[in-house]
Amino acid sequence: MPLTLVLRFALLLAVLATLLFTVAGRTDLPFFWAYLGIFGGIGIVGSLVVHRRDPTLFRERMKPGPGGKDPHMRKLAALCMLACFLISGLDAGRFHWSRIIPAVQLTALILVAVALATWMWAMATNRFFSSDARIQRDRGHHVISDGPYRFVRHPGYAVAIILFLATPVALGSWWGLIPVAPLVALFLRRTSIEDCLLRAELEGYGDYAARVRYRLIPGLW
Repeated sequence: MPLTLVLRFALLLAVLATLLFTVAGRTDLPFFWAYLGIFGGIGIVGSLVVHRRDPTLFRERMKPGPGGKDPHMRKLAALCMLACFLISGLDAGRFHWSRIIPAVQLTALILVAVALATWMWAMATNRFFSSDARIQRDRGHHVISDGPYRFVRHPGYAVAIILFLATPVALGSWWGLIPVAPLVALFLRRTSIEDCLLRAELEGYGDYAARVRYRLIPGLW
């Protein structure tokens, strides 16, 4: 299974690289290569760690069990990110609509790395990190309160938003942020849906929410 997981992630990385460089019409884009390297390196290592902690989690993420409250979220998010990559590739590679200095791109690239690593940390900590909002009674669902869940109740969504916002800037495109805006709205909506669901149906979540007051941003929300 770990080999299959690595091969699947390598295939995803190859598809993403082909998409970006084909749309850009060139391969001499160092920030594209750096983004792909970070995405591939952290993604593969993180996926292996997650699989070691719980081999069933990726099955849940790919095909969630019954009772989900937001089943179309994954497809909508994928469409938004596809649009982000297409626009960013066209902008940075062909038309140069944006002007982003390398220092800003580098900062965004660091944010990508930190966000992706934290996202993997959240997934490795929480074996119920499903791609749908559901109470996973079939998997023994219970409250997770350690790791990044000590700081906010939905750390995966928090850093995913950072990752999405930083991605087009790291690639060199301000215009790539346009399809990210509805994606951020989707994740804010999902956070509300899931938090309400957990409060209503997951034993102990109310006490956890009283201890960890914020959903995404400490001191704000």
